Amino acid sequence: MVAKTFKFDDELEVNRLGYGTMQLPGKGVWGPNADPKAAIDVMDAVLNSDVNFIDTADAYGPLFANDYVRQALQDYEGAHKMIATKVGFTRQGPDVWTPLGNPDYLRQQVEINLFSLGLDSLDLIQLHRIDPHYPLADQVGVLADMKKEGKVKHIGLSQVTIDDLEAAQKITPIASVQNRYNLTDRHDEGVLNYADQHHIAFIPWYPLATGHLATATGPLADIAKAHRATPAQIALAWLLHRSDVILPIPGTSNVNHFFSNTAASRIALSAEEMTQLTNLSNAE
Repeated sequence: MVAKTFKFDDELEVNRLGYGTMQLPGKGVWGPNADPKAAIDVMDAVLNSDVNFIDTADAYGPLFANDYVRQALQDYEGAHKMIATKVGFTRQGPDVWTPLGNPDYLRQQVEINLFSLGLDSLDLIQLHRIDPHYPLADQVGVLADMKKEGKVKHIGLSQVTIDDLEAAQKITPIASVQNRYNLTDRHDEGVLNYADQHHIAFIPWYPLATGHLATATGPLADIAKAHRATPAQIALAWLLHRSDVILPIPGTSNVNHFFSNTAASRIALSAEEMTQLTNLSNAE
């Protein structure tokens, strides 16, 4: 049976299908959305849905995604939504991402995330990339320090190996890992298996990549047709069935697309369909 929720601790339990804000800023994840009101409307839809895990980063925009989240949160009076954000990138222009692991900069980014999101503490802070120019102990250590200060509840890593995870866990407990993983890119299968064994949330970025499998005559489309679904919904359903620690965070700047993504959580794939899809992704 597929688990519907993932538990970070006794207080933070989330529905496994979340939402990522990366598509809310402008082209190249740079500047404002062409229609800022539409971006806030999407966030309003997210907050008023069953989705209660939201992934963002001050590097998205920079800051524009966080601002859209903050504006939507101002009028939200419902149950707590878990906000995850990230630190460790600088931005110099559209599609330009430069890692910087200077611990003083990471501390500053945590403060910027708190301010730009309008929050007193962060449910989950993730190191966007490990910067080889600074010791891992300094990069993760400063986040652990801020956890002790009450500004951070949980710490995660992004795009790491099992060795990275194990090294970081000697410094502080690691609650999540955010690596690229989808139906056609399973390079980090080993990291997922490690996360599964240790109850670490595995947050796949770029979760909707399906390649030629989703063409009109492709095998993914055939399974989608059987479920009266879209290929994207089947790709998300496969992730949800693959492991109970997977928390997909598909992003969109369109309200209708958001609701289409959330419908994937209601799709029940058979064991035969899971085997077929898994074998297809291996063949890629």
